[in-house]
Amino acid sequence: MTQRSGNVTDLPALRGRTHVFTDRNDAGRVLAEMLECSVDRNALVLGIPAGGVPVAAAIARGLRLPLDVVVVSKITLPWNTEAGYGAVAFDGTVHLNEQLVRGEGLLEQQITEGIKATKRKVMRRVKKLRGDRGLPDVAGRPLILVDDGLASGFTLGVAIEALEAQGAKRILVAVPTGHADAVERLSQSVETIYCANIRGGWSFAVADAYQQWCDIEEDDIVGLLQSPASRS
Repeated sequence: MTQRSGNVTDLPALRGRTHVFTDRNDAGRVLAEMLECSVDRNALVLGIPAGGVPVAAAIARGLRLPLDVVVVSKITLPWNTEAGYGAVAFDGTVHLNEQLVRGEGLLEQQITEGIKATKRKVMRRVKKLRGDRGLPDVAGRPLILVDDGLASGFTLGVAIEALEAQGAKRILVAVPTGHADAVERLSQSVETIYCANIRGGWSFAVADAYQQWCDIEEDDIVGLLQSPASRS
């Protein structure tokens, strides 16, 4: 049974727990069940690559909604490619975690190079995943923005900024797992957040919500986006 607090809906039975989903497909099915009674049938499901797309595909299948992709990528630390200090979106929007930038002692040149490298990655992914297709018309259309987890919220935050710049007014976020602080912070920027598994604490890893965790290849994303569900 779901529980709503403000504009955040979660599953109380999953709070604070780890390894609650078999894999990303399972997580997407759980979210589809959470969304089923409240989703707008004109909504468009948008997955953030890489890991958010399998979750989004399962939601789209479960709710019989079209699937598409919004390309955003985190800017990673020079010495740790798993940790990000900001993100870049498909339209060039950049969002930095200024506190982390100061805490890590990043130099201006390192930041500049990180942003440039991430922009190149984003543009390459846009070309591979979207080809010559433009972003669907999002102005006035309900959007379900999906990732496989919410740690700091910066990647989703920059995706929201970029979509709003395209005219989006109604954005709903659906994530299988998220840190309580990030969920609360991001809830101020969107219509609603559905997060099945909310956790807290000093140490948080998205992967800890899953029993099976692996990297998602770009060719796998292409396959999901070419499925019948991806008609937007």
